[in-house]
Amino acid sequence: MKNSDRVSANSFYSHIYMIMGFGLLISSLVSFIMINYFGNTMMNILQNNYWVLPVTWVIELITVYVLGRFTSNNSSTALPGFIFYSALNGFTLSFSLIYYDPNSITIAFIIAAIMFFGLAIYGTLTKRSLTGAGKAARAGLLGVIIASIIYIFTGGSTFDLIISLASVIIFSILIAYDNQRIKNVYDRSYGDVTRGEEINLALSVYLDFINIFTNILRITSKNSNNNSH
Repeated sequence: MKNSDRVSANSFYSHIYMIMGFGLLISSLVSFIMINYFGNTMMNILQNNYWVLPVTWVIELITVYVLGRFTSNNSSTALPGFIFYSALNGFTLSFSLIYYDPNSITIAFIIAAIMFFGLAIYGTLTKRSLTGAGKAARAGLLGVIIASIIYIFTGGSTFDLIISLASVIIFSILIAYDNQRIKNVYDRSYGDVTRGEEINLALSVYLDFINIFTNILRITSKNSNNNSH
């Protein structure tokens, strides 16, 4: 590969991760504002309206599906849709994060960041095709979604821990797979892709990071709580 190609590859990766980072920034700001300025209201809502959180999850799933269609069709609404979803996800996350102390959130974020970048590097550099593993992980993700819906109605700390552990494994595979997919897209097109495809790739790694972070938070907080008793 020529040096000029390396620069183009770096630019391609940087642009995708810039979009991802922008989405994470929006989500973080929305969560911060909700928790710090509307915390009491949020707790009242959760205590008196248990259905609010599941409904927001359903809205998120619908939004991701619609956004995926926009990015596939290279719609002009793809970027505004990504921004809207990032804000919506920040709103939904705030209802979960409000139960955790800032130290637990920080530790989980650091662990997630280290895992993410390590797996991203592996996915980018490995010569082994991760297509099969990626397809298997996506199939496993469907199982986790179904299990999470069941958990809403049944509860159970052990069941929740199993779901969280399975989710970390699945999204670890998807991080490596999606970063290899970014590399493959670049190798195929030399970065000459539509804005919709860029946003689609950014959305994938954004979702990978958010999900591995939230599930690590659930696991580490459970371990912390167990050790304190």
